[in-house]
Amino acid sequence: MEIPKPPATAVALAYQAGDTAPRVVAQGRGVLAEEIIARAREHGIAIHESKELVALLMQVDLDDHIPPALYRAIAELLAWLYRVEAAQQGRSDVS
Repeated sequence: MEIPKPPATAVALAYQAGDTAPRVVAQGRGVLAEEIIARAREHGIAIHESKELVALLMQVDLDDHIPPALYRAIAELLAWLYRVEAAQQGRSDVS
């Protein structure tokens, strides 16, 4: 008997100048998660897969800033994103 795959889960974050921290701007499971992921891909937004981080971010209310307890994890995610974007642009000044 095949074990069913759990439904996809996705969270989208946004950060604007002046914000104290990134905000959760979208979150969902199943079809809604797949739509969040599809829209991110359509707009060329990098997607990072971390079930643990998504599980923590799913506990944050929509449009709320991430809590201070997640600052380090999100900072590491942003550093990863910076490296990905730099690699896509052909820059080698990122370590």
